[in-house]
Amino acid sequence: MAESVELPGRLAILPFRNKVLLPGAFIRIRCTSQSSVKLVEQELWQREEKGLIGILPVQDAAETTSMDSMLSQGVGSESCERSSNAQVSTSDAHKVDGKNPSEVIHWHNRGVAARALHLSRGVEKPSGRVTYIVVLEGLCRFNIEELNTRGPYCTAKISPLEMTKSEMEQVEQDPDFVTLSRQFKAIAMELISILEQKQKTGGRIKVLLETLPFHKLADIFVASFEISFEEQLCMLDSVDPKVRLSKATELVDRHLQSIRVAEKITQKVEGQLSKSQKEYLLRQQMRAIKEELGDNDDDEDDLASLERKMQNAGMPSNIWKHAQRELRRLKKMQPQQPGYNSSRVYLDLLADLPWQKASEEQEMDLKAAKDHLDCDHYGLVKIKQRIIEYLAVRKLKPDARGPVLCFVGPPGVGKTSLASSIAAALGRKFIRISLGGVKDEADIRGHRRTYIGSMPGRLIDGLKRVGVCNPVMLLDEIDKTGSDVRGDPASALLEVLDPEQNKSFNDHYLNVPFDLSKVIFVATANRMQPIPPPLLDRMEVIELPGYIAEEKLRIAMQHLIPRVLDQHGLSSAFLQIPEDMVKLVIQRYTREAGVRNLERNLAALARAAAVRVAEREQAVSVSKDVHKITSPLLDSRLAEGAEMEMEVIPIGVNNHEISNAFRIASPLVVDEAMLEKILGPPRFDDREAADRVATPGVSVGLVWTAFGGEVQFVEATSVVGNGELHLTGQLGDVIKESAQIALTWVRARVADLKLAAAEETDLLQGKDIHIHFPAGAVPKDGPSAGVTLVTALVSLFSQKNVRADTAMTGEMTLRGLVLPVGGVKDKVLAAHRYGIKRVILPERNLKDLVEVPAAVLSSLEVTFPLYLKQKCFSS
Repeated sequence: MAESVELPGRLAILPFRNKVLLPGAFIRIRCTSQSSVKLVEQELWQREEKGLIGILPVQDAAETTSMDSMLSQGVGSESCERSSNAQVSTSDAHKVDGKNPSEVIHWHNRGVAARALHLSRGVEKPSGRVTYIVVLEGLCRFNIEELNTRGPYCTAKISPLEMTKSEMEQVEQDPDFVTLSRQFKAIAMELISILEQKQKTGGRIKVLLETLPFHKLADIFVASFEISFEEQLCMLDSVDPKVRLSKATELVDRHLQSIRVAEKITQKVEGQLSKSQKEYLLRQQMRAIKEELGDNDDDEDDLASLERKMQNAGMPSNIWKHAQRELRRLKKMQPQQPGYNSSRVYLDLLADLPWQKASEEQEMDLKAAKDHLDCDHYGLVKIKQRIIEYLAVRKLKPDARGPVLCFVGPPGVGKTSLASSIAAALGRKFIRISLGGVKDEADIRGHRRTYIGSMPGRLIDGLKRVGVCNPVMLLDEIDKTGSDVRGDPASALLEVLDPEQNKSFNDHYLNVPFDLSKVIFVATANRMQPIPPPLLDRMEVIELPGYIAEEKLRIAMQHLIPRVLDQHGLSSAFLQIPEDMVKLVIQRYTREAGVRNLERNLAALARAAAVRVAEREQAVSVSKDVHKITSPLLDSRLAEGAEMEMEVIPIGVNNHEISNAFRIASPLVVDEAMLEKILGPPRFDDREAADRVATPGVSVGLVWTAFGGEVQFVEATSVVGNGELHLTGQLGDVIKESAQIALTWVRARVADLKLAAAEETDLLQGKDIHIHFPAGAVPKDGPSAGVTLVTALVSLFSQKNVRADTAMTGEMTLRGLVLPVGGVKDKVLAAHRYGIKRVILPERNLKDLVEVPAAVLSSLEVTFPLYLKQKCFSS
């Protein structure tokens, strides 16, 4: 411990933010700011002898008010000789520890002289900034007489506050000081004895207690405690030894009491528990702490809260009994036991499920529901009518167990939004369960609780999230479920979708029956074929084949364009897409059944327009509307060359006028040149069929895919060979058999079709036939290409071209009978999109044309052969 030193008349000042260094204490600091680095270099590093500096507490202006109020309420004038702070604006001097120069800080007018015990210099990489690490020892208090802020750091004229030796001897004879010294020593000795038992560090402190004066020990003891900044300032301002010793006695006693309370809590808990129950020990300690604080009454018991939650869940009586048994079992378990968490999670699920909570259905207005469907969807007349019929039955008989509607159609035709519209019309909550790629039966029925990581199925989890027992639940992509060794999800759905069974649906995780009869199920699928027949039998299939060009045009003008403009922050004042341009996009860039690609192309146009609008907005000049500002403060700052962080300058311009400056310009109107520039060259051409059917042996077929109807070209050619048939194009077994049937039928009717001279008996003599289906990367299969194959072979052998405006479909038999096929509406719409004018369909598919729009039929010539004859082929 340093003895009393003689202070110079002026010291360099190092500000200490929100912290106080007391005499006799040691502190290690890292200096990084420019001012503190300069101070250390000039006052400490460059001096041969150990230099002295002043440590002065500073505080932010925002914290001064609260500190002053705390001091005025908690400390009297006799116990703390705190004088007023000296306020200095760092904008006139320098910043303190990296603070903003525009902020106001408060400098305390009393500090502590400090001596450097250790210095180390470092350089940060890669900036090269120099830093210092300094270990300082507090020596004695001083008072600020004059603070000079010029130069790189602060210096101050000081006066010492420590008593002389004679004055201190006189104070030590004071009876009050002797009494305070005895009290301080007794409390300090008790604290040291506790520290010897716990930390084994009390011996060194006991030596200090026997050797140092009490007024110095007061500073040392207080500096070792965690106390507030306000209390540190009070100790610094306590120049009178009696006041200082009284304050230190109070703080040491408070620290001693806190240690006693901690020991009491520890002894109370350790007396009840064994050492092995660590987790339970921590819980008991927390409970004992709350008892000492007196706020244990406000904390609810966790299991009691769970029990109340279960009572309010409205469980049926049999399920409530099961839950009570599980709860009693949980209460007997310790939290660290393996099954505690799983049981707790299970009971939480039982309490969260909506056993009886249902959303109240609003008074159903069929006209409003129809208007809502018309507003959200264009066309789809029969589908909307079926939904209205469904809603009408629900209105007359709310508890009716209606059929499960299954919307089947290609992507982008509005299947999911139709299900959402049903929920809106009924006033029920809507939840979507995605079944695409589900191969585990446990995703539907849940896992048994005996497995690690078990969880309920998607249906129970969805009901928990939606919070009601009667939502509209959409089973999306029901045709894309699979099966493997983990079970068949489609088989698990049989119970879910059967109205006679789902009232007692049993989830493996839940292990109690749950009533699903109040849930309205709606399913969607792209194809019916992958759906198992038993599951398909439980649903009413409503097909959405796709849109014709006229419907796409209306959808784009009424729905897609407004939505795309809104998503891109535009309006009709910025971008206009005429109907003619939308028609070109439909004809040349999109030939899909839905409207998703159409929306993507419209979005591309909107993005291009957004770039132009943003560039135009940036080019708008507002300097002509800015008025000159005259400010005496601004002029004085500029004249003096002082630094300014910010000046608020009012601009005399209307923000609305600025935002509308580029609105006045004419909107961007899309034309054909802009289409090709943004969307690229057209992807489809009306002359594609004519170009590809320009040679014999090529015919145009109609096929059905998961994305709707498509046009499929079939090419046939002959080469020198041994009479073999070669098939390419990634074909399935069924379509290969159709090719064999077609070739056999043509070879059997060579004379009738006049395909060879009278002396020729075999078309394949010395020839090989190669049939190719273009787009070889796409798998193809199905029987409906029979007519198309026969046409291609007849064209090849007769060397006559097939009409380019004719497309066909139909299954072929060996006798020439044309059998009906599926997906007629999709195929006819595909022919219409490709500009086909003549379609050949099986006679038994005549009834399927009822679903085809009249506008499409009026533009097509449809032929219905029962048997293939010569007149079916072009001449």
